[in-house]
Amino acid sequence: MRKRKPKVRHIAPDPRFGDPLVTQFVNNMMLSGKKSTALTVFYEAMDIVKEKTNEDEHAVWKKALNNAMPQVEVRSRRIGGATFQIPTEIRAKRKISIGMKWLIRFARSRSGKGFAEKMAAELVAASKGEGAAVKRKEDTHKMAESNRAFAHFKV
Repeated sequence: MRKRKPKVRHIAPDPRFGDPLVTQFVNNMMLSGKKSTALTVFYEAMDIVKEKTNEDEHAVWKKALNNAMPQVEVRSRRIGGATFQIPTEIRAKRKISIGMKWLIRFARSRSGKGFAEKMAAELVAASKGEGAAVKRKEDTHKMAESNRAFAHFKV
């Protein structure tokens, strides 16, 4: 067990929207430490989103992230020889990072040309409550709901 909690790292806001969450998202998107490339691709995706929806792209991104964030998850716990899936609430920071990772992962696995277009398509879909990331969230919630009987075995 740790003696003290690790210090929280403060993330600098991004240049275009001034939002630290955007920087966190770009950090998750980044491959091989190429941050400026990731930032360029993200802004490109945001421009495509603005073109497609004629709405504020930052608001669409925020809505997409909110729709992809899970509230509960199931954790495996072994009790008396049997493994139970126990539904647990998720901490706020973990919710955000899981939502981001799902959006990015499912955008990468989408069909289309170029990552910016794939990301834009996934963000637009997620903001409408569709798309693979939102489906994953719903599946996670269903799983937690169906295992609600084991909620008293706290992890």
